[in-house]
Amino acid sequence: NKALDKHTAAELFRFAQNYRPENKAQKKDRLLAAAQAKEAGKDAESKKPIVIKYGLNHVTALIEQKKAKLVVIAHDVDPIEVVVWLPALCRKFGIPYCIVKGKARLGSLVHLKTA
Repeated sequence: NKALDKHTAAELFRFAQNYRPENKAQKKDRLLAAAQAKEAGKDAESKKPIVIKYGLNHVTALIEQKKAKLVVIAHDVDPIEVVVWLPALCRKFGIPYCIVKGKARLGSLVHLKTA
């Protein structure tokens, strides 16, 4: 069993809370504030926030472009063949990865049931 222990996984999820993607309401507020600042004549630079990226195809592309900093893989993916090659890909490109218990816990970080 190569999954992270309970303490390390809890620390990882606590850290990842700071990088959750914004939900629709937060994005609407951010864009509305930027539009009002632009209308008032101020040049408000609205950078996209740094967030967790998710989805198998997207993560694979980020690994191949060497843009990924850490890859978190769920242990209970079904069928397992979908993600069984990810650790080898991460090793090939020198990107750290970890395996955590529960795809539902990963999904909760990105406002989905599972991820």
